[in-house]
Amino acid sequence: MAFKKLIQPLKDSLENKGFNEPLPFQKLVLSKIKGGASLFCIAPIGAGKTTSMVLSVIHKLKGRAFEDAPRALIFVKNKQAALQLELEFNAFLRGTDLRVYCAYDELDIDRQRDAIYEGVDIVIATPKRLNKIFFLNGINLNKLQICMVEDAEFLFRDHNLAEVTRTPESIGKCQYVIFSSAYDKRFDRWRDSFMYHAQIVQMN
Repeated sequence: MAFKKLIQPLKDSLENKGFNEPLPFQKLVLSKIKGGASLFCIAPIGAGKTTSMVLSVIHKLKGRAFEDAPRALIFVKNKQAALQLELEFNAFLRGTDLRVYCAYDELDIDRQRDAIYEGVDIVIATPKRLNKIFFLNGINLNKLQICMVEDAEFLFRDHNLAEVTRTPESIGKCQYVIFSSAYDKRFDRWRDSFMYHAQIVQMN
């Protein structure tokens, strides 16, 4: 998918940043994500995975805030990754009114629950904190349209894989997109449970 097929605020942001054409990896994945496919997106650092994630989410949500429950959820490994990804989103939010919120362990959980309850569109969260907020009835996942994992290698430490695997048990139909530098055989169980017919898009 060329950048020209994105919503206008994204095209304006990309033009202002001097990005005229998608990178090869972005050409592979953007159209597939736009089409609603669940994907394992495998590529090395520098291929454009994070930007693909940001553009895809903003485009899917049409750049517009809607009601209170989040429509996009992105799992990250820690606070630093959450805040960095928030900055990446903020760089492309001009001309939209989308609301982005980060949830990680170092913040007071009651404050996080209240902030999410007030209304957000995109939640960036560490797996353990997301599940704690969910079990406190602090987040409604019924409106999720897309669920992503950034740099998924972290899932295989500290029980993060189990924490993320719990999430689909609480939501209905949803698109799943996993970004990683390598495909791990442990992802096969996701393809057998909730990522049915998921495609693997890989660039070496």
